[in-house]
Amino acid sequence: MANIKSSKKNIITSNNKKKENNKKRSIIKTYIKKVLFFISSKNFEKSMFFFNKMQSILDKYSVKGIIHKNKAARFKSSLYSKIKNIINLKNSI
Repeated sequence: MANIKSSKKNIITSNNKKKENNKKRSIIKTYIKKVLFFISSKNFEKSMFFFNKMQSILDKYSVKGIIHKNKAARFKSSLYSKIKNIINLKNSI
């Protein structure tokens, strides 16, 4: 444990920031799971709705530095390609 008063304060603030960042990462994971769930159930409308929400959250958090911008881009592109497969399956039937 630190002895200097400012060091103690820094420990407290860094722990608070860590908790907030973990909450934000959890929100990202939750929306990704929702999108994947509706993709697996082949529900295009709901998957696009949650994809759009997830996309805005990913963009916001990648700018703030919660996640890396390339990781956000990777999530968006992979999920969108899966959603496009739903459209292709509906059109082929």
